[in-house]
Amino acid sequence: MVKNIHVVVDDDVHKRLKRIKKEHGLTWEGMLLHAAKDLGTPD
Repeated sequence: MVKNIHVVVDDDVHKRLKRIKKEHGLTWEGMLLHAAKDLGTPD
């Protein structure tokens, strides 16, 4: 089943995240998965 995640951030935060996402060739899902991995959360 597909789930949606809605996150509210300020414009400056969105601009920063969007730049990082583009620089690394990631999707928003990829960004979230990398963050979870870096935080050491289990699969």
